[in-house]
Amino acid sequence: MTTGLQVTASLVIPRAELGVRFSRSSGPGGQGVNTADSRVELSWDVMSSAVLTELQRTRMVERLGSRLVSGTLTVTASEHREQLRNRAAAERRLAALVADGIGPPARQRRPTRPTRGSKERRLAAKSRRSATKRLRSGHDGD
Repeated sequence: MTTGLQVTASLVIPRAELGVRFSRSSGPGGQGVNTADSRVELSWDVMSSAVLTELQRTRMVERLGSRLVSGTLTVTASEHREQLRNRAAAERRLAALVADGIGPPARQRRPTRPTRGSKERRLAAKSRRSATKRLRSGHDGD
């Protein structure tokens, strides 16, 4: 096992900062689902983490604020039957969330106007649709 969870090339979350809980998965599964604690809940305290810069922490709070509970980001995984596979899935999910949270903001959209061709195509389609409806109604439209 590595010393931490690789999020980006420059950011590695130490395993000591990750909290892991196991519980029973819900849903069908017969006897196995009632005995095996295969569901994984992985949590990371964003606010007290030593690996984040202040800029990264601010971005995380702005982008993932609705997912943070008392400054802690939590993900769960229960789609696999094995605890190990669920743990790997939860780690991938957490890494993806953190990478999205600390990434640079998206470029602003540059406003554009519809081209003349697109306007003509739209109006031609409207005319065809109108003619189809006129033919169905049984009126001439005059």
